[in-house]
Amino acid sequence: MASTLEAPPVTAREEARERPRRGFGGAVGVVARALALTGRRTIAIIAFLALWELAPRAGMVDRTFLPPVSEVAPTLWDLARNGQLWSNTEASLIRSLTGFALAIVFAVPLGLLIGWYRPVSDLLGPLLEVFRNTAAIALLPVFILILGIGETSKVSIVLYACTWPILLNTISAVRTVDPTLIKSARSLGLPAPRIFQKVILPAAVPTVFTGIRLAGATAVLVVVVAEMVGAKEGLGYLINASQQNFAINEMYAGIIAIALLGLVFNQLLVLVERRFTRWQPPVQR
Repeated sequence: MASTLEAPPVTAREEARERPRRGFGGAVGVVARALALTGRRTIAIIAFLALWELAPRAGMVDRTFLPPVSEVAPTLWDLARNGQLWSNTEASLIRSLTGFALAIVFAVPLGLLIGWYRPVSDLLGPLLEVFRNTAAIALLPVFILILGIGETSKVSIVLYACTWPILLNTISAVRTVDPTLIKSARSLGLPAPRIFQKVILPAAVPTVFTGIRLAGATAVLVVVVAEMVGAKEGLGYLINASQQNFAINEMYAGIIAIALLGLVFNQLLVLVERRFTRWQPPVQR
């Protein structure tokens, strides 16, 4: 005998009436989670900007040397409106992207060769150990002496600085591939070139992109330093010239522009990385 407490069956009409409510509730939940995630990721930036605004006004620092962010933001807008910001940003982007792209073209194949072929590693390993521990900024005077103060030296120093994170991460990516995957491929009778194509390369992509993202940040940093030494345009030139002319607001506006440029550059690399690693399961955070 059926229990008298059993709930009555849900009719098709009632089910149709409840479906939009559940859909609306699900959409609200997705929006709420997105807003919560955005809030967690931006709270530190908001706190930093609030501290920057309040510290000079409260007399914690001299506002002559650190003006409030509310005074720097209009200067950044003025630089964008009169074209100085865009022309200097374009010059820095061309230099950094050229060196960065050349570093990828050079370092990724070389890293794959060194990581996969032991004779190449034995031959080039000692030389790489010498140069990897030499800071790119320390070699900037050498690049200027040999290549001059023009564009070639700036692109070359970016190329040199970006090569190492890409190269070292690529070598590490190849050498740390799961040996079980390689043994399984060999047990199936795959030749070495096919193992490299089907096993090594897909497994190495995430670590290679880690090096590429590190190199992206390095490219922006190094080109700014190079522009401070000898350049007539670029964000580094803008910051250095503003500091020498005691245009403090313009100096901080240039620093903010560099931070935004690095942020956008990194996010673009993240999107490219996701495009090439779609086969990986998403990381739960």
